[in-house]
Amino acid sequence: MENNDILIRLRYAQDIKNIDMVEIFKLGGVKVTKDDVLKMLKKPEEEVYGEIDVEENDDYIKCNNKTLESFLNGFITFKRGKQDPKPGQPESPALTNEHVNNMLLKKLKIALALTSEDMLDIFKLAGINVTKGELGALLRKPGHKNYKECGDKFARNFLKGLAVKYRG
Repeated sequence: MENNDILIRLRYAQDIKNIDMVEIFKLGGVKVTKDDVLKMLKKPEEEVYGEIDVEENDDYIKCNNKTLESFLNGFITFKRGKQDPKPGQPESPALTNEHVNNMLLKKLKIALALTSEDMLDIFKLAGINVTKGELGALLRKPGHKNYKECGDKFARNFLKGLAVKYRG
């Protein structure tokens, strides 16, 4: 799943306004304008017309992993408030190299103060049954023996379940 698609779905599910998107990016350490946000939220023309090169399209900005992670870090701060770092802890969270979908689940769990039970319920709302063990494997650190990479289907269904839960 494209990072831009994740932004679009998350924005819809949480009913985030454009100006709030700019603020969330700012909280995550990325400076963007309202126009930049609109360009990120726009479907690329290649999906519509077929052969247009996204890289040369001025009306579309591709969201990379670093930008998405910064947005999610800003979303945590936006939802839960700024947290003072503990002694010896870095000022801002370090960017990780884990799979984007696993990072999405972890950061949304933190931002929305979800328990594992809440997350299982959200998956159920999307019509998918996930066990506690499967969810635990998705939320583990990469390198752990029980770590499982989150596929696009899980991430898409989680965002769909969020939309059902928060938008009705």
